[in-house]
Amino acid sequence: MTTETAVTKSEHLMELEDRYGAHNYHPLPVVLERGRGVYLWDVEGKRYYDFLSAYSAVNQGHCHQLITDVLKKQAEKLTLTSRAFYNNVLGEYEKYITEYFGYDKVLPMNTGVEAVETAIKLARRWAYEVKGIKENKAKVIVPENNFHGRTLLAISASTDPSSYNGFGPFVPNFVKIPYNDLTALSNALDDKEVAAFMVEPIQGEAGVVVPDEGYLAKAKFLCEKAGVLFIADEVQTGLGRTGKMLACDWEEVRPDILILGKALSGGTLPVSAVLADDPVMLTIKPGEHGSTYGGNPLACKVAMAALQVIKDESLVYNAFYLGKYFRNELQKIKHPLIKQIRGKGLLNAIVLNTDDENCGWNLCLALMENGLLAKPTHHYIIRLAPPLCITKEQIDECVEIIGKTLKEFKE
Repeated sequence: MTTETAVTKSEHLMELEDRYGAHNYHPLPVVLERGRGVYLWDVEGKRYYDFLSAYSAVNQGHCHQLITDVLKKQAEKLTLTSRAFYNNVLGEYEKYITEYFGYDKVLPMNTGVEAVETAIKLARRWAYEVKGIKENKAKVIVPENNFHGRTLLAISASTDPSSYNGFGPFVPNFVKIPYNDLTALSNALDDKEVAAFMVEPIQGEAGVVVPDEGYLAKAKFLCEKAGVLFIADEVQTGLGRTGKMLACDWEEVRPDILILGKALSGGTLPVSAVLADDPVMLTIKPGEHGSTYGGNPLACKVAMAALQVIKDESLVYNAFYLGKYFRNELQKIKHPLIKQIRGKGLLNAIVLNTDDENCGWNLCLALMENGLLAKPTHHYIIRLAPPLCITKEQIDECVEIIGKTLKEFKE
């Protein structure tokens, strides 16, 4: 295949997406067709390091053999029954995941944002039936600059104009306060109509914003004192990404409602989950919430395999050890564009020292040319989150790519 033919193939495939697909994404100009472990290959056969991990959905690595074997085996047997009937896998999965994380019950869903919506419904129902808040008055406190997804409920909680502009009217009764501000949280909790506080332990989409040490533990204490549920959105930060199984584990915080997704399937299909104890979970009765695909046999088998891989391959420890090593190595790169290196585990970011809104995008294009895929967020921040199966030698090679790219980069 000549270079001219290869480029034409990529351009053709990108043009198809542009012509026939909604324009709700702005991808890097690379067409991927294969993945394995920490690597991705484009249609021309060029190999890249994946430093986005599908926004942490492939913590276990691309196309993990154990997970895909389970997927194929179950796909040939039974994929979907709906919850109109029992199936032979759901109960096994429910026992597995509740024991894995230490909760009474799980409510299985598909996408992360569906799990967020489920958590809010649970918190509201609990507020009316258990806490005694008057019907339709329950409020949920959320930090500013959050990202919980793109549904109307999720963007109703957002303070990012690119998420909510032109999509109103919005879901009411979200109280927005500054992130990492315990005084603001304490003041907001004085309102007796507050049902819950929903928080990302680390704000990923905002640019890997890590709160002060002790913030989560103190926030949980304030919620308990006020009789308010603490909801942790660990869709992106959970399942080993930050060097603990859950980011909340860094401060030994047990959420009243835990939201999981993304890597719960190892990047093979949409699987999400909401975990809570009986006093919260059993407020929802049959027919009041559900999903045709939620808890399907294929998803249940895959999720158990994905969770087992995290334990069996010590991916939490790997994220802890190599995340610390990665940040230390990045700190050694001296370049005027680097304003700050921050993160936890293998969820990290380079904050750029620039006023040019195109700089982050252009730097990611340069990284792509040198064999590393990453995406900017908020123009000035490059999120760096490889699969958790990455090795020290591969980290060294990627640090070399980043250093070389910065050295050659023209802002």
